[in-house]
Amino acid sequence: MARDQALLENARVDLERYQIANSKNAIPKQQLDTQVATVHQYEGTVKLDQGQVDTAKLQLIYSHIIASVSGRVGLRLVDPGNIVHATDTNPLAVITQLQPITVIFSVAEDYLPQIQQQLRAGKTLAVDAFDRAQAKKLATGTLQTFDNQIDTTTGTLKLKAVFPNEDLSLFPNQFVNARLLVDTLHNATLVPNTAVQRNAESAFVYLLKPDQTVAMQTITVGTTDGNASAVEGIEPGAVVAADNFNRLTDGAKVTVRSATNATNRAEAPNKGKRNPS
Repeated sequence: MARDQALLENARVDLERYQIANSKNAIPKQQLDTQVATVHQYEGTVKLDQGQVDTAKLQLIYSHIIASVSGRVGLRLVDPGNIVHATDTNPLAVITQLQPITVIFSVAEDYLPQIQQQLRAGKTLAVDAFDRAQAKKLATGTLQTFDNQIDTTTGTLKLKAVFPNEDLSLFPNQFVNARLLVDTLHNATLVPNTAVQRNAESAFVYLLKPDQTVAMQTITVGTTDGNASAVEGIEPGAVVAADNFNRLTDGAKVTVRSATNATNRAEAPNKGKRNPS
């Protein structure tokens, strides 16, 4: 390329001389035209050389492996001295991104309308990641997106949450339990799930009356979280039967015993704040 650039420079100098000489009719017009064509020829040669240099630089770049993300490099899969080819299916090494990191989890398709409603309102939904035993919270992130179709075999929808993972508590392919906070119900009346009974018509509880008898009270069950459910139809502080339902009928006489006794125990629902997931 340097040689052809020098030839182009010399041809341009000669062209300037020929143009001056031709203006004085010292040389024929054909000689000037030939020199113009020579300059164009060398210009094309220099461009061709530049293309070859750029190709060589690109091949040099291809000879260096640059990671597209920052992360942790796994165990080396190719040792020095091994022969590698461009068509090899096995990688040299695997890089996993740790910060941020994503968690894929599934929820029942029944929750999809609630999730979509919150996202349409522009709300950011929090996601907590727990260990396998659901005893320790590992990290807190936010819901990023969800899949475009429901798995018909399981009736669930896949969701993706992103976590900053600043303390590296989450690791690639780690098993975690995800809890998505969709909404918060305030001043909800909670009853144990064991106290809720169902018949062919509706859900009900056995409500303890002042005369130590129980009455069937129809309720509407809302969100269930863990061992408790939010219900409507009874007042906070009401006492409901929690077991021995096979011996209870509407108007039956009962005896309330202490919570430590497993026989004919009655429990009171709580009134407070609820975090359904």
